[in-house]
Amino acid sequence: MRKPQGGIDKMEINKLLGNVPLFSDLPEADIQAISSLAATRTYHRNTIIISEGDHSDSMYVILSGKVKILLSDDEGKEIIINIQGNGEYFGELALLDDAPRSATVMTIEECRLVVVSKSAFEDCLAKNAELALRVIRGLSSRLRGLTENVKSLALMDVYGRVARTLLELAKPISEGLIIDQKLTQRDIACMVGASREMVSRILKDLSKGGYITINHKNIIIHDKLPPGW
Repeated sequence: MRKPQGGIDKMEINKLLGNVPLFSDLPEADIQAISSLAATRTYHRNTIIISEGDHSDSMYVILSGKVKILLSDDEGKEIIINIQGNGEYFGELALLDDAPRSATVMTIEECRLVVVSKSAFEDCLAKNAELALRVIRGLSSRLRGLTENVKSLALMDVYGRVARTLLELAKPISEGLIIDQKLTQRDIACMVGASREMVSRILKDLSKGGYITINHKNIIIHDKLPPGW
């Protein structure tokens, strides 16, 4: 369920878009052109923002919150291909072609987003080669990430995929590393292509061994994860 827009004006949207790496070096006039046709929306936790196969033509910039990007088959089996947070964006392919959405995007927590229209974005692309290069670099980076995920699924065992995923999601803190987002065992299972039961056993053993601490808000990695399980 979507909350109504409110509490943010165009000047604030200009400032927020200017802080997003994709737009940070654009002239003020271009940012104003984008924001003039942009809208802000707030979505509750576990809300589907776009669905795989949809026809739509907007890009979304995350102002606050986190989303997961996932693929599913006809039997409802899901795999999470990415998690994104503040300052990141998704849906840019819809600004570059007219094909259906290639993935589903769902909120992990309440999110506030700026929705950028295709017409505003195309106008800026036509005038700003650097913006086009940034989009290409962003797509290239995601393609490399997907290639690594395919390699991981093909060559690593389940434990190796779980360990790799935990380390990729973690950020450094004084006690070690922290995954500061609430992930369920099912979420991790969808990211590594394994059963929830297998992921549960691996996490339980890592916790018993003192390698990680799991609570309802985050996962802390205290020590270097073992090479095998």
